[in-house]
Amino acid sequence: MNVKVKYILGFVLLLFMQGVVAQTITGTVTDNTGMPLPGANVIEKGTTNGASTDFDGNYTIDVSSSDAVLTFSSLGFLSKDVTVGNQTVINMQMEEDAQQLSEVVVTALGISKEQRKLGYSVAEVGGEGLTQARETNVANGLSGKVSGLVVKQTNSGPGGTAKILLRGVASTAGGSTSPLFVIDGVPMDNTQRGSAGEWGGSDAGDGIGNINPDDIEKMTVLKGQAASALYGARASNGVILITTKKAKKGDYNINFNSNFTMEQAMDLTNFQSEYGQGINGVKPATAAIAQATNRRSWGARLDGSDVIGYDGNTYSYSKADNSYIDFYETGTTFTNTLSVSKGVGDGAFRLSLSNLSSESIVPNSGLDRITVNLTADQNITDKLNVSATVNYTDERYDNQPFLSDGPKNPTNFILLAPNVDHTIFAPGYDENGQEIIFSDDNYATNPYFITNQGVNDPSRKRFISILSTKYSFTDKIYGLLRLGNDTSNDKFFSIDPYGLGYLSEANSNGNLSGKGQSSRSELNVDGIFGANFNLTEDFEVDALAGATLRRNKYEIVGVSGGPFIFPYLYSPLNVVNIGRSYDYEEKEVQSAYYSFDLSYKRFLTLTTTGRYDVYSTLPEDNNSIFTPSVTGAFVFDDILNIDALSFGKLRASYAVTSGEPGSAYQTSFYYTAGNSINGVATGSSPSDLPNLTLKPFTTDEVEVGLNLQFFGNRLGLDLAYFTKTSHDEIQNANYSAATGFSSGVVATGSIRNQGLEVLLTGTPVRTENFTWNTSLNMTSIKNEVLQTDADNNPITLGTNRAVVGAATTAFVVGEAGPQIRAYDYAYNEDGSIQYDSDGLPVRGELKSFGQVLPKFYGGLNNDFSYKNFNLSFLVDFNYGNKVLSATEYYARFNGLTKETLVGREGGLTNNGVTVDAQTYYQTEIQRINSKSVVDGDFIKLRQVTLGYSLPDSLFENMKFFEGVDISLVARNLAILWRKAENIDPESSFGSTINFIGIEGGSLPSSRSLGLNVNFKIK
Repeated sequence: MNVKVKYILGFVLLLFMQGVVAQTITGTVTDNTGMPLPGANVIEKGTTNGASTDFDGNYTIDVSSSDAVLTFSSLGFLSKDVTVGNQTVINMQMEEDAQQLSEVVVTALGISKEQRKLGYSVAEVGGEGLTQARETNVANGLSGKVSGLVVKQTNSGPGGTAKILLRGVASTAGGSTSPLFVIDGVPMDNTQRGSAGEWGGSDAGDGIGNINPDDIEKMTVLKGQAASALYGARASNGVILITTKKAKKGDYNINFNSNFTMEQAMDLTNFQSEYGQGINGVKPATAAIAQATNRRSWGARLDGSDVIGYDGNTYSYSKADNSYIDFYETGTTFTNTLSVSKGVGDGAFRLSLSNLSSESIVPNSGLDRITVNLTADQNITDKLNVSATVNYTDERYDNQPFLSDGPKNPTNFILLAPNVDHTIFAPGYDENGQEIIFSDDNYATNPYFITNQGVNDPSRKRFISILSTKYSFTDKIYGLLRLGNDTSNDKFFSIDPYGLGYLSEANSNGNLSGKGQSSRSELNVDGIFGANFNLTEDFEVDALAGATLRRNKYEIVGVSGGPFIFPYLYSPLNVVNIGRSYDYEEKEVQSAYYSFDLSYKRFLTLTTTGRYDVYSTLPEDNNSIFTPSVTGAFVFDDILNIDALSFGKLRASYAVTSGEPGSAYQTSFYYTAGNSINGVATGSSPSDLPNLTLKPFTTDEVEVGLNLQFFGNRLGLDLAYFTKTSHDEIQNANYSAATGFSSGVVATGSIRNQGLEVLLTGTPVRTENFTWNTSLNMTSIKNEVLQTDADNNPITLGTNRAVVGAATTAFVVGEAGPQIRAYDYAYNEDGSIQYDSDGLPVRGELKSFGQVLPKFYGGLNNDFSYKNFNLSFLVDFNYGNKVLSATEYYARFNGLTKETLVGREGGLTNNGVTVDAQTYYQTEIQRINSKSVVDGDFIKLRQVTLGYSLPDSLFENMKFFEGVDISLVARNLAILWRKAENIDPESSFGSTINFIGIEGGSLPSSRSLGLNVNFKIK
């Protein structure tokens, strides 16, 4: 008989025999309460034969013989094995797995602890959610995902700063509001490198924006002071722990992830298009008037007739074919990451290479970033382990856009009259290279000119290295020595290009705004000794003690000058006059700390910590402080013995953290050397009065919380209430000139935040093929400024150019901060608005019109999975804040808002006096600048992903691939609801606390659509 035929017959016979001996087993799987358990796995042990329970907990499986063993398993429950024997029906009641219910989370100092032992609030965000629908700044991906956390993106293009607030504003002293970011147990530098203000500037990005999301395993948010107390000085803003991806022993994986995203600017204005260019109801009659009124919409009603333009040509007096938003291009971001993970002997390593290329929506502007990440772990002996993380970033920006209402800003077409097509101003310069001035203000730079001729090219090389050695004296006692260094070298090069319109004739060749470099470093060295042991059968102790040295250095050197001698030769050697700049700062903190956990029978845990800090920035007599914390966690589900309750924990905490001045050298005189006069050296004394009595400021917080899990973790609730108060904040103060000084620092500030955080999680549906997980987080927060300076004067923060001197944000005692302060109408005794003899509104008092931070915010996230498909979407919301809008001001002043249509034909009559619409609305917005304050409420469809995992069967015969995951992704897809008519309420040009809630002169908001493909390689 043919050999092949023999094999075929034998195979058929084998199948027949299996069919004869096979047994069909059915049954129901329930939890410990008797409730059906959908999605539980039933596997024939030692085979790939298996089944899953349906929505009612039922299953059916064919087994090979009566000797077969079935393994029942489900998340949160103990696995069970059952021998089939002669049974045809096997019902299984699962028991909860206490260890799984008490999952391990990363806490302060990178120490892992059981969730059940924590007496404070912690939230985790998985890395997958940060890589599919990704942002160029990974921190923006946290928006709407964590209760208590507010993330605001700066509208500045790729790589812009993420403004992050955790549980409100921690300080009235200004400076950074960002939580401390910690990578694998070591703090990283998240300094904001530069920002725009009311007079212009650009956003130079922050530290977290350099981190590649493909290298992040998860982010853990330590919300309260008790959670972050062991980090001391910078923990008052909270802590976000980054755990990087690492290889596991015995694993070998190659992964290639490719992500392509398209970004499109959104037009969120609701401007009128009935009346066109001109003033006083008349369209322009000369080219000069046309140029002066390109941004004035006080002309005649659009009728399609011919009108003269700025260049002497005639154009149709009708709505333009191109809106201002058409000036922006489709932005693209292409990210490719290749990673290799392998276990070698008693160690493992992971190496990743990533390249990001991002073209901004602004023409000729973009960001390129290369990232290399290496993590390695090796057991040198059975007791000694060494691990290392190395991250290198090389980032280059081409023509980074200038923001705010200042020169060289590419956003100035937003105020064009409805009939003016911006394309007539291209390419932005004439045959002589001079800027085409398109309006009555030569400081309003032609966007075509600056995008074609501008130079603002920052770059950064950054090196983060972490080396950790751990020696285990026993299974329960260890010593840890860890060293982390974060060094970045930034270069900057910016010019006022040849032909820039606002330059004088004497320097029309342009200026060197700045060229140079800066270096910034942070060194952290810490040693920890820890032990875990049982005092008795019921009492368990987990303790550690350690010390840390932190040293920060900053140095910058630069040159500037002008005008250039030869046009277009933008070199420091080609300037008539040259300037030099230099700055240096160094700070050090020496710290010691301890943590002590005492647990009783795994249901009650008391923890106390203490930290002692010595700050180099403070006088010797006041430069040290001890800050304690105490927390309690009471796990009560076993005591109550309620069938539906899977897990229950009550927690409470009290903690104090401390802080130092934002800048060094504020406690001594430092004289400045000047240029010599006739060979004699000169110098100057400082105008700042040093404060010799400064001491560390403190922030204390009380938090109580409740964790509940029901029905085998199908339903969860996490509640937290907190009260956080700062004391003796160090802030700037102004002095009378009679003192001989103009300014200084005082320690008098205080602010309080009270809030309630709610997290609801659930799995409404879980069947064999379909699962629906959902979560809703909500935060309600109340903020109050308790004290500012010694006289409790308002602390002015920021403004925009439109309302300079008349409206600002400020910290005001007794009110939420920051607060928008602006001039209201003057009112008569009956509450009606006062008008002067010309029929125009009268300016009234300077008032507070609302806080810039939301009172209520959160996010709703839903994840659906059906077989190999998955769909998720995130909706977030924001309520209770105000925005000081420059766009609203200018749009009303220029006749673009729909409100200005009232009275166009017959004027407006007040107190019997009729005034034309242009005069009325322009005077009103100048006098009553509270009309520029708009509501910041919104609901947004923040993120959508639709994914498909190719079936494993496709790769069974492939040598290299073992899986491919494909996802369609979208970010900032739609604003579902907003109160502000003409702006995105989140839009912002500034990246510091001073400019939160101030809008105008930033890039337009955008939505992004993309494709993410992940290749898993054998």
